[in-house]
Amino acid sequence: MSLNTLLILNIRWIIRDRILQALAAVSLFLIMLVPAISAFSMRQTQELAVTLSLSFVSFTLLIFALSLGSTIVWRDIERRYTYTVLSLPLDRGGYVMAKFLAVALFLVVAAALVGSCSFIAIFISSFKYPSQIPVQWGMIMIAIFMDTLKYMLLAAIAILVTTVSTSFFMPFFTSIAIFMAGSASQEVFEFATSEAGTRVSGVVRLATRVIYYIIPNFSAFNFKLQAVYPIPFDPKQISYVTLYFLVYTALTLSAAVWIFSRRELT
Repeated sequence: MSLNTLLILNIRWIIRDRILQALAAVSLFLIMLVPAISAFSMRQTQELAVTLSLSFVSFTLLIFALSLGSTIVWRDIERRYTYTVLSLPLDRGGYVMAKFLAVALFLVVAAALVGSCSFIAIFISSFKYPSQIPVQWGMIMIAIFMDTLKYMLLAAIAILVTTVSTSFFMPFFTSIAIFMAGSASQEVFEFATSEAGTRVSGVVRLATRVIYYIIPNFSAFNFKLQAVYPIPFDPKQISYVTLYFLVYTALTLSAAVWIFSRRELT
């Protein structure tokens, strides 16, 4: 079995998953309610529509990344499909990469679909309740793109944890914990390195620095504020964050392949 064949099979399984279909339908329904919800804001209808739309897109991708990243390898091991697949001419590294690529492609398609619906919702809100601030369509696209990269990285981390776990709960809740810590790590690091942070013990500050450089900085992928308001930003920042994503994801997947290649499947 080739890598492409396994990739196609995994994509088919993801598309046919009834739970994911239900989640996608609910997400699209909520996004289409954005114009009605944002109308309750008397002064910043357009800004609220953009904020709600991007929040719904982000939350949808978060649920998809967590559910797929935590189950796509565990499901095969639990149902003993792994033994059949690995008995074919395909190494374990190719198996793990096919799993990740299937999740990544699904996240891209989901982001495009949900993002397109959010564009419609924002356009309706901005047309009915025009604002003095023009809609930042380019920044909205960038914000959705960076969110997609963020949740691809989260899915890679979930797959890494799955390679050492024998249950669904450990990858799922560990990924949630890493995501929450990574989303707040920048603020905690800035506090620990500021003058106010000098009141904290040196051991705590050292631990904060170590954790900051180990766990992924998910807050770096957040461009929602620039999408809502015309706030200038450095275009190099997008390149740096994209490079950060590529390096961190490559290291995470390399560790996942190395661990899974040495795992005893019983």
